[in-house]
Amino acid sequence: MPDRLIFIRHGETTGDVEDRYGGSYDDALSAEGEAQVNLLAEALEDYDIETVFTSPLTRAQQTAEGISSHFGCPVHLMDDLRERAQYGPLTGMTKTDAKALHPDLVEAVKDRNNTLPGAESYAEASARTQAAVANIMAYDTPECAAVVWHGGGMRVLFRDILSLGELHSIGDCCWVELIREGGGWRVGDSSGLGFSF
Repeated sequence: MPDRLIFIRHGETTGDVEDRYGGSYDDALSAEGEAQVNLLAEALEDYDIETVFTSPLTRAQQTAEGISSHFGCPVHLMDDLRERAQYGPLTGMTKTDAKALHPDLVEAVKDRNNTLPGAESYAEASARTQAAVANIMAYDTPECAAVVWHGGGMRVLFRDILSLGELHSIGDCCWVELIREGGGWRVGDSSGLGFSF
C-alpha cells in the first residue's frame, strides 16, 4: 500500500479558455495547461513518484503523461476517477450560449444536489469517487503514487473523504499530499493548493 499520495487536478484546458461547461466534456490541455504541467513536475521533484493513476479524460491523461515522463513511471487509467457528468445538456456548451438557450438549467446546476437530465447525481459521483480512492489507498503500489483527476474529485476528497469542508477555489494543476498515518490519512504538504490547513 502507498504511504504517500499526491492528488493533482489537471492543467488548464481548451474548454476553460473557451468558457465551456466541462464535466464529462472531453477537452485537451491548452498551451498554458501544458506549461503548467511542466512546472508542476518540477514542483514535485522532491517526491519519488513511482506510479500515476489517472482519469481517462484527455486533460487528465495529458497531465498524467507529463508527470510520468518526468519521473519515468507507469500510468494506470481508472475510469472511476473521471469527472462528474453533472452538466447534462449543457456539457461542452459555452456558458454564453447555455445562458441564452437554457437559463433554467444554468441556474439549476449551481446547486450540486440538483441533477440535470442525463447527468450523474452528486451522490452517485461521490460514491464512485470514494470507492476509487479507497481502492488506490489499498492498492499494492510503491511507496508514493500520484492521482490525476478533476476539481470534482478534489471536492469529494476534502468534503466527503477527509471531512475537511469545502474547497472554494481549485486552481489548474493544484495538488495536495496525503500521508498514511496509523489507520488513516492526514494532509501533508498543501502548498500546491495555495493555502494550508
